[in-house]
Amino acid sequence: MPEYFPGFGNHIATEAVPGALPIGRNSPQKPAFGLYAEQLSGTAFTAPRHENRRSWLYRLRPTAEHPPYTRYTGAARFAPGTAADPLPPNRLRWDPFEAPAPGTDLVDGMTTMLANRDPADLEGVAVHVYAANQDMEARVFFDADGELLFIPQAGRLTLLTELGRIDIAPGQIALVPRGVRFRALLPDGSATGYVAENHGALFRLPDLGPIGANGLANPRDFETPTAWFEDRDETFEVIQKHLGSLWITHLDHSPLDVVAWHGNLAPWRYDLARFNTINSVSFDHPDPSIFTVLTSPSDVPGRANADFVIFPPRWMVAEDTFRPPWFHRNIMSEAMGLIHGAYDAKAEGFAPGGLSLHNLMAGHGPDLASWQGASNAALKPHKIEGTMAFMVETCWPYRPTVYALEHAQPDYDAAWKGFPKAVLPK
Repeated sequence: MPEYFPGFGNHIATEAVPGALPIGRNSPQKPAFGLYAEQLSGTAFTAPRHENRRSWLYRLRPTAEHPPYTRYTGAARFAPGTAADPLPPNRLRWDPFEAPAPGTDLVDGMTTMLANRDPADLEGVAVHVYAANQDMEARVFFDADGELLFIPQAGRLTLLTELGRIDIAPGQIALVPRGVRFRALLPDGSATGYVAENHGALFRLPDLGPIGANGLANPRDFETPTAWFEDRDETFEVIQKHLGSLWITHLDHSPLDVVAWHGNLAPWRYDLARFNTINSVSFDHPDPSIFTVLTSPSDVPGRANADFVIFPPRWMVAEDTFRPPWFHRNIMSEAMGLIHGAYDAKAEGFAPGGLSLHNLMAGHGPDLASWQGASNAALKPHKIEGTMAFMVETCWPYRPTVYALEHAQPDYDAAWKGFPKAVLPK
């Protein structure tokens, strides 16, 4: 089993072969064992020191050695572009997706649902779902458009990356940085889940402000893998996502050949059960920003390019309060998924593995049954248990793909049908 280093954005030095890491310099004239020194930059060279992310890799062959790429068409629903027609301002929701055909790996089993901005803008976010039932054996993938946040819903994933091995199960998340090559294994034989693809500023922990020094996600609970590599001289496919399209080339070896590395740009995993939820202990339901695990800021202070928010098990104790999320309209656009359990603002129609979209200024909130139940509940302290929902929130409006528009639930608006009119005194 792999070992992990704790900490978010820590500088890490790790080697799978003793003596592979150079001492005192990054790019010696002759690296040990004939390895090739290569820098992987996740930010501009001149980014402020506290934001600068990069790692030095020491590998069997340089990644510059490859034939030209050609278009890849094997994943018909992955990165197809969004609908070109004017987008209706309707709320949308999707049922869990069907099982894939036998022999479908993670790349071919990816379906793009929502996206915004051109990846070339270095802003925006896309939301994908995946359903796979075959390992990626002699195939690797990397995303030149953004970093990938994996959110398993059913079945475990093993992500074999250039910088180490990441094992995750439902209830955990993992991030693969932009440009890092990996292949995915399925320990349970199949897996489904979600992926948030961040084209903008790197995901980071949100500032805590008046909360103080502790709470929400703690840096020490993020785990980065030790060095791992494979030395396989056989034909490998390399699939790249570049400017919204998929491309493929072939190598005569596995590119997962980094023997040692050091730096602060690396894959990581995080157990959502370690999130320290902050909630109201007096009255009123807090803004969902209090549940932010990760944020990607935009150029406007306080307005996120993307936030990853969770709604985990938690105590509800607020007095004289409508405890589920209230009715609201946002400048931010919300894509929500459900890992397991039930979401407290929806009585039915939102199942684990499903997805919903409430774009900017779309009125939404609890459905009729949830509103009636919460309005008439005896307000005693109780704990919401057995659930984990999440939201990928963004300041840019989402555009669904053609596939997403064709497969949305036809009657989602009925969730808000039948609310009684308020009765004013005469």
